Formats: sequence, C-alpha cells, structure tokens
Amino acid sequence: MAGMVAASSRSRLADHDRGRVAAPVSELALTVRYLALDVGDRRIGLAVGDDAHGLSRPLPTLVRRSVVKDLAEIERIAREESVDALVIGLPLTLAGDEGHQAERVRRFATASEKLGLPVRLYDERHTSTEAELRGARDLDAGAATILLEDFLAQRAR
Repeated sequence: MAGMVAASSRSRLADHDRGRVAAPVSELALTVRYLALDVGDRRIGLAVGDDAHGLSRPLPTLVRRSVVKDLAEIERIAREESVDALVIGLPLTLAGDEGHQAERVRRFATASEKLGLPVRLYDERHTSTEAELRGARDLDAGAATILLEDFLAQRAR
C-alpha cells in the first residue's frame, strides 16, 4: 500500500530522545488528507477529510469565476487545510459512460495538476441526490462530502 513503511511487526523504532520504544513500523501508516471537489459549471462543492477516520466535512462552496481564479482559491484552501491530495468527482452517466460534462471535469483535473498535488478522479454518480436526501443545506458541498466519504470507504477495503 502506498504511504506504508514495510517492516515486520516485531520491528521497533527507538525513540532515542526519550528512551522509549515506538509502535511497530507497520502500524505507522501515513495519514493522507484529501480535498474533494464536486466541479460544476457555476459552483465547486468542497469537502475535506482523511483516510485515518474515513469521514469528511463540507467546506463553503466556491462560486466559479475562471479556471485560473478557481485554482488559486483551491490552492489557498488546500494549503489552509493541510491537504495532501485532491479527489475530483467524475460525472459519469447512469450507464457508467463519460459524456460532455466528464470531459470538462477531466480538463479541470488536468489543470489542477499544476497545484502540485496528486489528483484522483472518482465516480460521483448519485452524490447530489444523496446529499439532497440527507438534507444538506448546500447541495454542492454535500455532494463533495459524500464523494469523499465514498472514496475513503473504497480505499479502506
């Protein structure tokens, strides 16, 4: 698994400064913090979470201005939230195909790579509907929250 340090469960790291023995190296998985984006034509729903807890929380929705300005704001938020990677919702059709909107999101994801963070595309089907069913006040942020929780649950399997 990426981000894991390989070692036997008996291996120990000595904490020389305090004279204590640390947890086995195999238990020291690095926690990755993600910023999820539900990219639409007018707004970008945002949520943040990490794989240690599998939970996410919504952030204020970003009103789209231009790709350059949107990315500058996403970069600011990513820095403020100490994000390690981006998860961008890929809007597939109900049949699982990519349409016109998926092409737009792929272009946005490619532009997002300029931020220097790993970018993951993830199927966002039904996230807006589920956000509405859950009573989300902000459907875009709610969809991003569900997107990230689904992504984190898939990674945990």
